[in-house]
Amino acid sequence: MTQLRLNLVEGSVSFNFSPAAAQELKGAIATLLEHLKAVSASSTGGRPSPKPSMEYQHTGEVFLEIFCNPNIWPSPFAAKVLVTVRDDRIRLTTEAELTRLLEDVNEYLGVEG
Repeated sequence: MTQLRLNLVEGSVSFNFSPAAAQELKGAIATLLEHLKAVSASSTGGRPSPKPSMEYQHTGEVFLEIFCNPNIWPSPFAAKVLVTVRDDRIRLTTEAELTRLLEDVNEYLGVEG
């Protein structure tokens, strides 16, 4: 396993993460982006239908949880996610920008842009 580095609003955190888990997280982010785009597009006219929140969880050497409610952000570029990383000795809960999270996962996977 290699280290996934997540750049947070202030600072960063790195932990062991598998490529399979990173692909799963990338898929969850893609679904979230579609929901955010739908909310953003419908905000220009009419009442948008609520979209489900992203609640990604992965248990490995550490427990990773990423949460985002797409209904409260005006666009994917403004969206932030709540990130929790914990194990039996430490718990970190903070915010990260959604676009930066996607960049970090793509960098980990070796994907361009």
